Amino acid sequence: MIRAGDVSESTMNPPIHASASDGWPIIPVTLQRGHRVASGLNGDPRFPGGTIAMQRPFFAELGLDLGAFHPGTLNVSIAPLSYQINQPSVTFRQVRWHPTEPAEDFSFCACRIEHLGRWHAGWVYYPHPATKPEHFQDAQVLEILVPPLQGIEYGQRLHLCVNPAELSFQPRHQS
Repeated sequence: MIRAGDVSESTMNPPIHASASDGWPIIPVTLQRGHRVASGLNGDPRFPGGTIAMQRPFFAELGLDLGAFHPGTLNVSIAPLSYQINQPSVTFRQVRWHPTEPAEDFSFCACRIEHLGRWHAGWVYYPHPATKPEHFQDAQVLEILVPPLQGIEYGQRLHLCVNPAELSFQPRHQS
């Protein structure tokens, strides 16, 4: 079982003591309101309690324990940057987590988020757009899974660290 507190580099999990001391780039981000589907706060009856709560048992069965995490995502803007998923810690293919929605692919990249001067280990949660039926994110928004954080507010500036081997940042190309 992969847990948030595992330290083993072989399982590539977020470290117990999250800090920015390992050379991962620190990116300033802004917390913004998302679709509120992951948390269930949008009231969509297809997803009672939210998609994360519904997906957790399936991810746990596949070896990723999200039990210590808030059952929703932090949506953070990385503007003016965009991102590219490289080699995530974990990828699950064709997860049939909902009785009527199509199966989806998901990737998770180890990350750390700084809130009120403290670093918290987490995951970048990436439902693959090719298999995701709706609620798409902008190319400058990442969804982050972390333990519950007190005092978090939309518009708040935070800092994000992600292993560059897993996910990289680049200037957004204008079309």
